[in-house]
Amino acid sequence: MILPSNPSSDDWSRFLESTAAEFGCVTGTLHRFDPADQHLKLVAQMGIPPQLMPVIQSIPIGKGIAGAAAERRQPVELCNLQTDTSGVAREGAKQTQVQGSLAVPVLDGERLCGALGIGKREAYDFNEAEKQRLMALAAEIASALVP
Repeated sequence: MILPSNPSSDDWSRFLESTAAEFGCVTGTLHRFDPADQHLKLVAQMGIPPQLMPVIQSIPIGKGIAGAAAERRQPVELCNLQTDTSGVAREGAKQTQVQGSLAVPVLDGERLCGALGIGKREAYDFNEAEKQRLMALAAEIASALVP
């Protein structure tokens, strides 16, 4: 998907919906990295329950699936968020009813710009090609994501 030079919130929502659809996912989040407070700030979401919106507005680096992907600068995957005991997912994440989930950092070279996450209702192991494809999509939008 080609984004305009100064994407609107509608543009980001369309990008997220298109990305989620490509992977057969029902939820998605896109966060922008704010270096001032070291948090990921929500830019777009789809399929997230209203009660979780306050929680996902601002995510500290290293917290939750998106925060872990941003901190590690690599994909973070959970085959089944509902039964995961790794401690990566934040409390309350199970309310999404998502099982298979994947978050990747949005990188412009080495510079962290944000995080992109998608989720499926069923348990699912994303393969390496899918992880690389989501990383590539994230890299394509990196420069447009930062102001």
